[in-house]
Amino acid sequence: MLAFRLSAQRLIPIVVRNGIPQDEDLAGCHPAPQSNSPDELTRQLPRGLYTTFSTNHGGTRVLGLTAHLERLYPSTESSPVPSASPSDLRLALSQLAASNAPGESRFRLLRSASDGTVYIIAQKFTPPAKEIYERGVHVVSADLVRRDARRKDSGFITESQSARTKVGGEVYEVLLTKNGKIYEGMTSNFYIVIASGGRVGGAFPPYRDHSEAISSSGRGLLRRVGVSIRKGRYSTTNPPRNDEATIVTARTGILLGVTRRVVIRLARGEGMGIEYRPPRLEEEFAEAFLTSSSRGIVPIISIDGKPVGQGGVGAWTKRLSLAYAAYVEERSEGLVP
Repeated sequence: MLAFRLSAQRLIPIVVRNGIPQDEDLAGCHPAPQSNSPDELTRQLPRGLYTTFSTNHGGTRVLGLTAHLERLYPSTESSPVPSASPSDLRLALSQLAASNAPGESRFRLLRSASDGTVYIIAQKFTPPAKEIYERGVHVVSADLVRRDARRKDSGFITESQSARTKVGGEVYEVLLTKNGKIYEGMTSNFYIVIASGGRVGGAFPPYRDHSEAISSSGRGLLRRVGVSIRKGRYSTTNPPRNDEATIVTARTGILLGVTRRVVIRLARGEGMGIEYRPPRLEEEFAEAFLTSSSRGIVPIISIDGKPVGQGGVGAWTKRLSLAYAAYVEERSEGLVP
């Protein structure tokens, strides 16, 4: 993992010593790898707006890159002039991603609120293991929410440090709750699926065939989520029935993730209803999943030790994963337009 500050089109490697970011002396040497985790390193940088994402297509493209950069450059905010423009940042990301190609990269970008300096934390990215998508994950809840959910402020990484220690072992993510309501994940958005046993009004849309848009790299993703493609067709081990299904997810009090926008759009396209409210910890639901830019759609099979639905990966979650994989193939942006 490497860290840089960006000044116009110049990438300047930095190291953090005694909690202070300092320019690395490049005389005859390469930038020093940081031993910290991204969160640890972020806590030592100046507080500011940040965003995190990974590349795809061999380090050449990112889903929703424009939306990620808009988090750092909000049009309504009066703050110090940034040390680099969005176009400068795209060029720097392209250069850093090329050093890891054909592998993928994961980036965290931060714009200091005090002086506008733009920082880049870069590391090689290995996609989550296929078992996560095939078997699902266990999550726990914490009585914690963001102070300002509309801004991705790095101060929250420090404020939530204690709750973040719960992640590890079998615990994949921490859900942020208040008064028994689930708002989002610590580093993700959260959804439940309520499915009825019968059809309620109107014709159910056909099961869409997204396979033609999926390349070899996309097919690898589909295999990780339990979907196979043969002769241009796909199948799941547990295909959804023609039942009505509704996604329930909070709309206020949460950080509106870039991947969340895509998933809600895809869910509507698959004929699912959307209900905007925070799910309650004690309510019953058929499926649950989380989304993030680096992980995509991750099935949840238990919350605080209580099984979700039948305790396995749900058919609707697999169906959305298929649509999402096709969308990533079609709509990811080039690092440099």
